[in-house]
Amino acid sequence: MDDDGFFYIKDRVKDMIVSGAENIYPAEVESVLAAHPGIADIAVIGVPDEAWGEAVKAIAVRRPEAAGLTEDAVIGWSRQRLAGYKRPKSIDFVEAIPRNPSGKVLRRELRERYWQGVSRRVN
Repeated sequence: MDDDGFFYIKDRVKDMIVSGAENIYPAEVESVLAAHPGIADIAVIGVPDEAWGEAVKAIAVRRPEAAGLTEDAVIGWSRQRLAGYKRPKSIDFVEAIPRNPSGKVLRRELRERYWQGVSRRVN
């Protein structure tokens, strides 16, 4: 909390997504998306975007009872909960999110496939 009583969510700087002139912390977006009743696990990364530099992408694991959960449904749900520039532009559904032995998301591993062949890389 700062002197004015404001709280700031901070994340690792190397994980920060820069979209246009906005800084987006994956932890903030993940905490909102994790509250969706159909999502069992979530990770958020920045992927290349020609117009903005990076775009927000979510990698999600569906709950077993939410097998029909769609990208549009999650993005629509997030509309009331996240500012437009923080909402994921796309969501990939996977069986499991890669983590290290202590449980930390391996973002570098998640980002790798999206940044292949892109001259400007964000690690």
